[in-house]
Amino acid sequence: MKVFKFGGASVKDAEGVKNIVKVLNDVDYQDLLIVVSAMGKMTNAFEKIADAYFYKKEELPVFIKVVRDYHYDIVNELFENKEHDVYSEIQNLFIGLTGFMIQNKSTDFNFVYDQIVSVAELISTKIVSFYLNISAIENTWLDVRECIKTNSDFRDAKVDWKLTEKSIVTKVNPQILYITQGFIAANEHGNTTTLGREGSDYSAGIFAYCLNADSLTIWKDVEGVLNADPRYFNETQLLEQISYTEAIELAFYGASVIHPKTLQPLQNKGIPLLVKSFLNPKKKGTHVSDGKRLVPETPCFIVKKNQLFLSISALDFSFVVEHNISEIFNLFHRYKMKVNLIQNSAISFSICLEDNFNLIKNLLAELSNTYKVVCFANVSLFTVRHFQNKDIEELEKNNKVLLKQLTQETVQIVVQ
Repeated sequence: MKVFKFGGASVKDAEGVKNIVKVLNDVDYQDLLIVVSAMGKMTNAFEKIADAYFYKKEELPVFIKVVRDYHYDIVNELFENKEHDVYSEIQNLFIGLTGFMIQNKSTDFNFVYDQIVSVAELISTKIVSFYLNISAIENTWLDVRECIKTNSDFRDAKVDWKLTEKSIVTKVNPQILYITQGFIAANEHGNTTTLGREGSDYSAGIFAYCLNADSLTIWKDVEGVLNADPRYFNETQLLEQISYTEAIELAFYGASVIHPKTLQPLQNKGIPLLVKSFLNPKKKGTHVSDGKRLVPETPCFIVKKNQLFLSISALDFSFVVEHNISEIFNLFHRYKMKVNLIQNSAISFSICLEDNFNLIKNLLAELSNTYKVVCFANVSLFTVRHFQNKDIEELEKNNKVLLKQLTQETVQIVVQ
């Protein structure tokens, strides 16, 4: 069995959904499970609904209308029969969303976020599944929450691998074509959870692992994995082959084409990962497996925008030692900060991190009780694998460097 994953860019409009039919007809789609993300930027749109539910209830009808109109515009273009079941299915999902917001008693934002934002994935896969069926690609819609089981860390749930593998093997018949969701799962109580932003690749990796898939193909709007993000770098090069280890390194440092959690389960079972273009499905793309580290051998550039850079020192100018660092990291954990780079000297501790849960004000307030803290917002973290000196010089040119760290293979530079 094979696993395909189509992201939001591939289904951002009616033409994108139609193109999935073209891709499947161009390749072999027998014995296949397809993971589909929310359409376009709908995860962001549903996040606005979650925010409004807590903080701006008067704006809820506006945000709900935006997502409703967006999806119905796509459905109206795809389905000539206005009595098709897709209309009632989508309507039922919106009714369920409204019902949840009326009946909910929880004040836990993360719990409510998962229940609301997950609806985007459910709607997207309903539309794709129904459209494939009327396009002579018979398939079965599968609720991923019956398959991937997690703990109750809402918005960043951890997979229960033993229970998940048992559920997937029970639910999935390798001889049937399935359409299912990425990003979402369920805990032991049946509550919807999510696997973290951009987690649909991870969902596909989980299915591939549990099904002992022949391969996982991630379909993107780029030719494959490039050595740099074309949004930020003028010259880019396709990486034809990447080893699992190198791909994990690139993903860890923030390469956006592959989700960091996706690769390890694939490596554990030697399942090849293909990254290909849904615009040019017959092109070779990128192949990730055992083998050469990188083909071609070339520097790889990764940039993370909107980072925070903290410089932390003791109020009494004493040394920052082990117990201080332990205390600081406990606070990072409590406030769910993602740490990307650290460096310490005798009297200070510097760190580059991401605030994915908008808790930086709380963190700074608590840190400031014990330490002197200087915070630089909206900095960029550049990482270069297999760098050359000219690469460093180019990144430092016309930028204020806050921190630079080098190892034999990698340089990381925080710039303001």
